[in-house]
Amino acid sequence: MAKRSGGYGGGMPGNMGNLMKQAQKMQRQMEEQQKALEEKEFVSQVGGGAVKLVMNGKREVLSLEIDPDAVDPEDVETLQDMLIAAIRDVLKQVEEEQSAGMSALTGGLGGMNGLGGLGGLSF
Repeated sequence: MAKRSGGYGGGMPGNMGNLMKQAQKMQRQMEEQQKALEEKEFVSQVGGGAVKLVMNGKREVLSLEIDPDAVDPEDVETLQDMLIAAIRDVLKQVEEEQSAGMSALTGGLGGMNGLGGLGGLSF
């Protein structure tokens, strides 16, 4: 009797083995991409440069600069609004970079949600 390759009795079928290799390669790429994202710095300047916020891809604030002219005790709300705008802007930059990286890895599959719920992965 001839031995069939890739059946249930003798290891993984050829396509399953290739799929596993591709998944492992994608996982390595995701890890590399995550590390690069974490090390990248994102900058937001608002209020004509009155507030400058620098954050890394881990969403850690690295620096915050406030022009002394932007500090008006009579108008604290404007400074608060500028800080909120800077935070939102820099977080948006991180999210866009993360999404672009994920799209590049998945080859335009429309996200990872269709692949076993991997869409919740954080980059």
